Amino acid sequence: MKLLVSVTSPDEVREAIAGGTDIVDVKNPAEGSLGAPSPGVIQAVRAITPSTLPVSAAIGDMPHLPGTAALAALGAATCGATYIKVGLWGSRTEAEAVSLLLEVQRAVSTFPGAMVIAAGYADAERAGLLSPMLLPGIAHAAGVKGCLLDTAIKDGRRLFEFLAPETLQTLATETHAAGLLFALAGSLQETDLPLIQRLGADVVGVRSAACRDGRRAGPLDAERVRRLKQVIAPSL
Repeated sequence: MKLLVSVTSPDEVREAIAGGTDIVDVKNPAEGSLGAPSPGVIQAVRAITPSTLPVSAAIGDMPHLPGTAALAALGAATCGATYIKVGLWGSRTEAEAVSLLLEVQRAVSTFPGAMVIAAGYADAERAGLLSPMLLPGIAHAAGVKGCLLDTAIKDGRRLFEFLAPETLQTLATETHAAGLLFALAGSLQETDLPLIQRLGADVVGVRSAACRDGRRAGPLDAERVRRLKQVIAPSL
C-alpha cells in the first residue's frame, strides 16, 4: 500500500518527502474536500518533487459541468500532475458521472502518464450525493485509472463512521476486479492504517494525521509522515 500525503503549498513538500511519502498530493482545503489548488502551486510542487515521485492534484468537488471538469483536468496535467482526482459532487446519476469522467479522460489522453481518479464520498447520504457503492462501475465505464473514497464534509467525522469495513472490502474487491486502483481517505489516523491495508487499498491518503497536533489546517510534520510510512512499510 502506498502513502499519499496532501500538501497545500510548496513549503510543505519537503516535509512530506523527508517523511517518505510515496505520492505528493496537492489540494486546497479552503475550497472543499477535494478543493483545487492554483496552477502555479501544482507547477511549483512538481518542480521541487523528485521525478521518481508522482504528484497528485485534486481539481475540485466538481459540479456536473463536463467541459469545466475537462478544462481543469487538462490544466492539472499540463502543470505536471500524474494523478488527477475528480470529485463527483454535482453528478446526480451514474450516466452523468460517466459522461463527466469521459470528458476528463479525453482531455488528458494526450498526456501518456496522466491518470484520472474518480472520487466519491463515504458520507454521500448526508451530503445528498451519489452512493459510493456506484463508484467502481462508474469508473470502469468511463475508462479511468481508479477510485478514491473520501469524506465530503470535513467536520472531524471519519471514513469508518459512514462505511463499515465489510462494505469497504466489497468495494475494494469490485474495484480490483475491474482492473482499477482503490484508494481510501477521510480523516484517517495512524491507528487506521493496518485495517486500511487489510481491506486491500492500494493507496491511503492523509492530511490531518500528517500535520502537527493532528490538525488538518496545521503545518505538515515530517516525523508524523515517517511514522505513518513505518506502519505500512512491511508490505512494500
